[in-house]
Amino acid sequence: MNNKLKVSFLAMNLLVALVTFSYGQKINSIEGRWDMVISQEGKELPSWLEIRHSGSRTLVGRFVYAMGSARPISEVKMKDGKFSFAIPPQWESGNRDMEFEGTMNGDKLSGTMLYTNGKTYTWEAVRAPKLAYTKNPKWGKPIKLFNGKNLKGWHAMGENQWMVESGVLKSPKSGSNLVSDEKFKDFKLHLEFKYPKGSNSGVYLRGRYEVQITDSKGAEPSDVEYSGVYGFLTPSEVVAKAAGEWQEYDITLIGRRVTVVANGTKVICDQIIPGITGGALDSYEGEPGPIYFQGDHGPIEFRNIVVTPRID
Repeated sequence: MNNKLKVSFLAMNLLVALVTFSYGQKINSIEGRWDMVISQEGKELPSWLEIRHSGSRTLVGRFVYAMGSARPISEVKMKDGKFSFAIPPQWESGNRDMEFEGTMNGDKLSGTMLYTNGKTYTWEAVRAPKLAYTKNPKWGKPIKLFNGKNLKGWHAMGENQWMVESGVLKSPKSGSNLVSDEKFKDFKLHLEFKYPKGSNSGVYLRGRYEVQITDSKGAEPSDVEYSGVYGFLTPSEVVAKAAGEWQEYDITLIGRRVTVVANGTKVICDQIIPGITGGALDSYEGEPGPIYFQGDHGPIEFRNIVVTPRID
């Protein structure tokens, strides 16, 4: 092949690549991240949806239900102005897929969900806020959320099994989750915790994003194991101590960016949390939220719970 033909061949390949890239980057109006609310059996269940393009003609995504981790959507199908997708069951009862249909009206989505029990429920969604990041933040005075004496400043989400003994906040058995009365926007959180062998808990930031507390010593890093942001962010390493030992987290949350220091090691550094995790109190991501401890998975103990809020 002579030089002129080589140049023409390369130019043609470049043109094809540019056209393909341009076409592949065409954005559908439903793409983005959406904060959902599913109306189910008289309850408003917080959920989350992400839709994005894959290649030149396929829409894919992720979905978070009121329970469980973020799960992939293999394809979001478009037809006659409507979209649909299906999700296989994770922790839900029943064997059938969850089937979603929806339409876009303005900057909102709405539709129906055929649940694993065969019943149909309605849902609505709004675009998730960007949650601006603040560089060089100023910090206020540390706030002790737990006084070491009683449950003042906290409330259980149901029948209370939480107690205070010798300056330690304890949930001796599976039961209700525990929520702080005070709410926060951006903050630094320090807490110390201890769990028995095989137990499982978590701390929710703003009541919406769970950082896992699990008996994971020796496990491979995973977003569902110790110090992971459930279903979304994987720690660089698992630095969990043995069950029965006191451990600590130092967590910084500014906007959507989170840093997790576990037992003195930075395992998640300034990473973006895409959306709410399963078990979130609500899906109103633009609002302040509480600190919330998971008490429905197993025994757990906490002490030295300190929040330092960012000040404007």
